[in-house]
Amino acid sequence: MSTLSEILRDAIAQGASDIHVTSRQQPFFRINGALLGSGYENIPAEAVRAIAMEIAPPHARAAVEGGREMDFSHHEPGVGRFRVAFFLGCGEPALTLRCVKSRVPTLAELRLPPQIENLAALNRGVVIVAGATGCGKSSTLAAILQIINERLRRRIVTIEDPIEFLFEDNESVITQREVGLDTESFSTGLHHILRQNPDIILIGEMRDAETIKTALLAAETGHLVFTTLHSVTAAQALPRLLNEIPKAEHAQVQASLAENLKAVVCQRLLKDVNGRLIPAVEILLNTPTVKKLLQNGSFEILQSAIDAGIEEGMQSFDESLHKLFKEKTVTAEAALAAATNPEQFAMRLKGIKVEDSRRILSL
Repeated sequence: MSTLSEILRDAIAQGASDIHVTSRQQPFFRINGALLGSGYENIPAEAVRAIAMEIAPPHARAAVEGGREMDFSHHEPGVGRFRVAFFLGCGEPALTLRCVKSRVPTLAELRLPPQIENLAALNRGVVIVAGATGCGKSSTLAAILQIINERLRRRIVTIEDPIEFLFEDNESVITQREVGLDTESFSTGLHHILRQNPDIILIGEMRDAETIKTALLAAETGHLVFTTLHSVTAAQALPRLLNEIPKAEHAQVQASLAENLKAVVCQRLLKDVNGRLIPAVEILLNTPTVKKLLQNGSFEILQSAIDAGIEEGMQSFDESLHKLFKEKTVTAEAALAAATNPEQFAMRLKGIKVEDSRRILSL
C-alpha cells in the first residue's frame, strides 16, 4: 500500500472531506469544517512532487513537472475518487484532495430548503448556484440533477473541471465531460455542446464572458442550464456575472438575464448545535419585480426584492438563519456570525422590526 493510499483510506474512514498534503508537514484532514492533524510523518518536498507525478493523468503531467497549478481527478482503487489541486507554496509542491462522493446526496441529506426541489421541474432557463469555495454548490447541483434523473426522461450533458459526482443513468441519459480529459477547455466543450442534443446542460462554473454568453444562448434556445458562480449573496451574483462581460454588451446581457434567469441560490455554511455543517440558503427568483429590476439594471435593489418576496418563495440569508435559530438548529452566536448584516440581524433576534423592504421597492 502506497503512502498516499494509506493516507486517503484513513481520511475517508474518519469522514474527511478534504486532505491537505504539503511539503515538510504532516498531512491534514478537514472534518466537519475543522482542520485536524493526521498523525502521519512530515512528507519531504520531493516526495510530495513524486506523489503528484504518480497520480496526475497524462494531460496534467507537464504542468505538475513544471510546477504550474493544475486541477485533475484521481481514482484510488478500493478508496474512491478525488478532485485534486496541485500548486506551489513558497516554491514547494502541495496537494489538496477533495473526496468525490460515490453516491449523490439528496436535498434532505444536504438539509436544503424544500423549495429547491422546484428547480428540478423547470423546462428551460438558467439556474445559478452561488457561494464561496467549499460551500456545497456542486453537491446542491448534483442533488437537483439526481431528482431529474430519477423522474424525467432528459438528455443531460455536463462540462466539469473536474467531475465531482458520478451519475448512473436512470430515467435520464447523462454524459459527463471533464475538462482536460474529454474536452480541451470549457470554451471548446461549450462550442459544440448544442450539437449534442441536450435538454439540460450543467456548466461547472461561470468563468468568463464566453461561458456566460453561451449559457444564456442555450437558455434562449429552449435548454435548461445549471451552473455555479462565486458570490457572497444572491443579489451580488448578477452584477458579479455582468462584470465579466464587456461594457458594450451589458444591455444585451441584462435583457437576456431578465428573460432567461430562473433562480439564484446562494449558500453559506455554518455549524449547527451538534458541530455539523449546515447551509444557510438565500433564494432569488425571477419574479415580475425582479425581471423589471434586471431590465433596468437596478441591481442595488435586488436584496430588497428578496426580503419582500417570502410569499413568492424567496428567502434572504438572514431569514434562513432566523429559521435555523428558531428551530434551535444553530446558536444565536453562529447565526449572527453568518449573517449578511450582523447589526440588523442582532436587532431581529431582540424582536426589533427593521425597515419594510416592500416600501423601499415602491419608492
